[in-house]
Amino acid sequence: MARQSGIFPIEGTLGGVTFFKSGDGFQVRLKGGVSGNRIATDPAFVRTRENGAEFGRAGKAGKLLRTALRSLLQNASDRLLTSRLTKEMVKVVKADATNVRGMRNVIDGEIELLQGFEFNNDGKLSTSLYAPYGVTLTRATGQATVDVPAFVPGNMIAAPAGATHFKVVAAAAEVDFEGNTYVVDTKETAMLPLDNMPTAPISLESTVSPGSVHPLFVVAGIEFYQSVNGEFYSLNNGAFNALALVKVEAV
Repeated sequence: MARQSGIFPIEGTLGGVTFFKSGDGFQVRLKGGVSGNRIATDPAFVRTRENGAEFGRAGKAGKLLRTALRSLLQNASDRLLTSRLTKEMVKVVKADATNVRGMRNVIDGEIELLQGFEFNNDGKLSTSLYAPYGVTLTRATGQATVDVPAFVPGNMIAAPAGATHFKVVAAAAEVDFEGNTYVVDTKETAMLPLDNMPTAPISLESTVSPGSVHPLFVVAGIEFYQSVNGEFYSLNNGAFNALALVKVEAV
């Protein structure tokens, strides 16, 4: 695929060449390819249809998970999050050992493969918060807890330049990928200073439906702020905030 480097950004098709804008700028490619009708009906493209069906399920599942965590992702995500999460969801679908190819899905796949997923590659939890933390998840009660023992922020947090304060955030989400519904509960600490004074122990408890029969997700993250004249402002519009899936449990 070529990239436009001239001074005339064009979008559309001209002479069999398609000009379009992506996240990487204006690009160009030749128009063509197999017709949609042939892909949908020709036996030669059965594998293509199977792959397309599974990719579609992965994309839909990724969108539902992002929607469930939207309140936190507004402050901690990168521009490639959608494609990165879809890629991981495809791995989940392909791990389905129950259904035949083309019918594999997220529910029968290995949803635990998502554990450790970072929602913001520009600010990862694994390289932002070095304080040890524990995660407990009890399906019977629907309770999920993120515990962080007392720590010294100046030693255990890799904060971006300009940050003066931070919050630790957490959430539990119960996601019904078949019914396209979810239950989510988010928690956060008060604003804490980025200094060399030990924090109090942190315990953030979120609750979803007791005895849920759907996959459960626990996320934890850190958000950075700058204090100006007594007001707190999200640092660089949250560009360095971190959020990760720290616990994933299948049905």
